[in-house]
Amino acid sequence: MAADARNPVTGARTASAAAGRPQVPPTRPAAHPAASPDGRHISPDGRHAGTGSPDTDPTTTGTEPLNTDPATTGTEPLNGTPAPRRPAVAEATPLRPGEAVPVPTPAPPRPAPAPVPLPDSAAAQDVPQVLAGHGCWYPSTDPGGRNVAFICDRAGVPHLWAGPVDGDGVHLLDADPDPVIEVSWSPDGRWIAYTTAPGGGELTRVLCVRPDGTGRRLLAGGEPGSSAHLGCWQHDGSMLAVTVAEPAPYAGAAAPDLAFEASRAPGWAARDGRAVLLPRAAATAPAPRVAPAGGAVGGPPGGDEPAPRTLAAYLVDPEGAVAPVLLASERGAATLRVCDLSRDGRLALLRRGPRGRREALVVRTRDLRATCEVPVADGDPWIGGFSPDGRTLWLRSDGGREYAALTAVRLDPHGRCAGVTAVAERPDSELELLALNHDGQGAVLVWNVRGVSELEVVELSAPGADTAETATPGADAAGTATPGTGAAGTATPGTGAPGADAASAGPAALLSRRAVPLPHEVVTRAVPAAASGGPVVALSGSRRRPGVWWLPQGAALRTPWSSRDEDATPDGRPPVRPVPMRPVARDGLVLGGWYYRAPGRVPGEPAPCVIHLHGGPEEQERPVFNPLYHELLGRGLDVFAPDVRGSSGYGRSFVDADLGERRFAAIDDVAACAAHAVLAGPADPRRLAVMGRSYGGYLTMASLVWHPDLFRTGVAVCGMSDLTTFFAGTEPWIGQSAAHKYGHPERDRELLRALSPMSRIDALRVPVLAVHGEHDTNVPPGESEQFVRAARERGLEAELLVLREEGHDFRRADNRRLFRRAAADWIERHLGG
Repeated sequence: MAADARNPVTGARTASAAAGRPQVPPTRPAAHPAASPDGRHISPDGRHAGTGSPDTDPTTTGTEPLNTDPATTGTEPLNGTPAPRRPAVAEATPLRPGEAVPVPTPAPPRPAPAPVPLPDSAAAQDVPQVLAGHGCWYPSTDPGGRNVAFICDRAGVPHLWAGPVDGDGVHLLDADPDPVIEVSWSPDGRWIAYTTAPGGGELTRVLCVRPDGTGRRLLAGGEPGSSAHLGCWQHDGSMLAVTVAEPAPYAGAAAPDLAFEASRAPGWAARDGRAVLLPRAAATAPAPRVAPAGGAVGGPPGGDEPAPRTLAAYLVDPEGAVAPVLLASERGAATLRVCDLSRDGRLALLRRGPRGRREALVVRTRDLRATCEVPVADGDPWIGGFSPDGRTLWLRSDGGREYAALTAVRLDPHGRCAGVTAVAERPDSELELLALNHDGQGAVLVWNVRGVSELEVVELSAPGADTAETATPGADAAGTATPGTGAAGTATPGTGAPGADAASAGPAALLSRRAVPLPHEVVTRAVPAAASGGPVVALSGSRRRPGVWWLPQGAALRTPWSSRDEDATPDGRPPVRPVPMRPVARDGLVLGGWYYRAPGRVPGEPAPCVIHLHGGPEEQERPVFNPLYHELLGRGLDVFAPDVRGSSGYGRSFVDADLGERRFAAIDDVAACAAHAVLAGPADPRRLAVMGRSYGGYLTMASLVWHPDLFRTGVAVCGMSDLTTFFAGTEPWIGQSAAHKYGHPERDRELLRALSPMSRIDALRVPVLAVHGEHDTNVPPGESEQFVRAARERGLEAELLVLREEGHDFRRADNRRLFRRAAADWIERHLGG
């Protein structure tokens, strides 16, 4: 079919190409060729190694991932020097009135879209095999705030559900087996939009459904090889913003050229070099993927390399009555998400750029020109929004500071930056979540205080009001941080508005702020108060499953459909509350982490201990109930979950402390954490194991070959064993993102080899279990296969567990249960309880 016969957003055929509206099948990655017939356990040569049938116990399931962004990738090369602190706003080339920085040139006109109707898939509450200890997360409320759409795995798969905040009449809106990732209820209450991951893989698509479960339809991401992500709704609820990752054409195919020409802050060019994702018009395109010896990996026949993909942001009418409206498109983009639209429709707020270099971009919708760009923090993709009059932009930004803060950016009538003020910040804690009220005059702030959340409800100053910032700088331990540390109305250096004063920048302050007590440790999502009088939050804690809570007038009310605290562990074993630890690295850097003591142990009794390493590397270990830890603790194994350098939550300098050659120090951090667990805790130095997922899987393999006498065994989950083959086999945009952390796949090839566990495989001395999802395109399963194969060739015990219908994250309850028990069995056998 000709390319112009398809809807550019949904991928569906248009009315001009076919009569009626065809149903678009899910996009599912091809199964990994080495999987056995049952898809569970294979040997390195692809022959079945056997693990039996999946466990059908419905009583345990996993927790939600914290602060995940399905559209986060990027690129930056490495120069081995400390990261320069970013200015609060990138300097911009001076513009005359009426001029602006253009957004990339739109792609050629395409046919009007037609959302694709799908069969209704709602179901009653009494779904089969309801989990007693289920999790609920990612809430989104209707306009009145009394009903919530949310994700719940009570049926074994993360599904879309809806129900009242104060009643148990929930109903399943989509019973399809594809896991749901994000949810957004329209401001007019007519639609619920959501993102799913067909086949559990990394490619996602956007759908919507009526609150009663009818009218389900596909909005974006239906074309094979494409992917789509949610953006914001227009404030009247008539259209939804979506970002479509169009399939990458191969060399020689036409693709839109970059047209971003905004200048960067001082120091960016030197740091980014040739690998900058969004160069000036004269810069070179991103480097192609590096193929290993023997040919290209993941490319088409003949060795042609895929061209950079294009991200395009559209406004889409769920009814299909209006053609999609293009807001921005960018070839080779790292991420592009529409976070807000001004009430009058003049301006759009986009989040773009690679990790570690995120930007908020203000785009003028009438001519698609970018008028302002401001550095923003990593983590949650919903970075902020406009005030009601569109003259102030509220952002969660770490520009010019170690920790993210609530920042007010004053915009002139053309949408350009006129000044920036830090309105709420803390000296040693970062603003982790920012959720603005629908009216733009209030917000919920969630602070990350050494891994534990503190929540505030604030009233924002009315734009243009004659309000002075009277609060004094600083914050107290109770979470009553006071606004701003700079002079009132003075732009932070680097804003692009030198000399801006209170008169030009306008007042920006918090009129009131109120700390809200929380019943559990970590907030993963917050929805501001509506007419119901209190915000709705997703909470996770060390002694409960993820749940949704309503906080009216400061009270903390668990929604009736969230699992009770006592249902967290149906096996009768109470969850273990961890204690914080602060190991010290070999170079003196203070690290962090949480220690879980197996129940029944005599105080001071040496115990076998598992060092568990999180992914990212920018993730952070939080004190939340983890079914994997619960499984290990039930086997008599202690767990120490550290934050090595590169983790978030400790400031930007800590995040950047593992770049390039400093990755060797991160590997040594694992050994330092193991030593701390022995010296400061009750870990038995003769019975230590190491395990981790994603980057933690890489660190697991690296620790086993850099410190071969330290651990008795290891479990590596979705980890990279060879950074050169990882760059060759991963998605191009994932490889670009990884270049920032590990090194450029061409210029730093020797460094990547030196950092690769495969380069020291001869030092491996202990048994290894590797686990991978068959549809993982972030870290291809071949990374686990080659490490296991090499271990076996050296006479070591090594196994590989491949999970069907899973990608980089394991989302299905039966697979998560199988993984937990297989990993615990392996470690228990090699350490002893």
